[in-house]
Amino acid sequence: MAVKLIMTWDINPEHEREYFEFVVGEFIPGVQRLGLQPAEAWVTMYGEYPQIQVGILAESQEAAHVLLGSKAWSALSEKLFAFVSNYTMKMVPAKAGFQF
Repeated sequence: MAVKLIMTWDINPEHEREYFEFVVGEFIPGVQRLGLQPAEAWVTMYGEYPQIQVGILAESQEAAHVLLGSKAWSALSEKLFAFVSNYTMKMVPAKAGFQF
């Protein structure tokens, strides 16, 4: 059964330009090289919620655990953490539409 990794974070204001360059140039291609499929990205425009929410699909919970334990994922995550705060991630059964 496919699973969705739901990640949320806030962009550090002093690193917005570098953050967007990293996400487009390294994070998304890196996620795809790992065999994960970016499915959605949401931006909070109003309210006290995380600024960014990203959904990434994996073919199974087992496959997701293997990928999340990889050195490549660790390297991508560490780079992301340099640009964001309040990071969270959870794994849920994949469903169509918005999941939080």
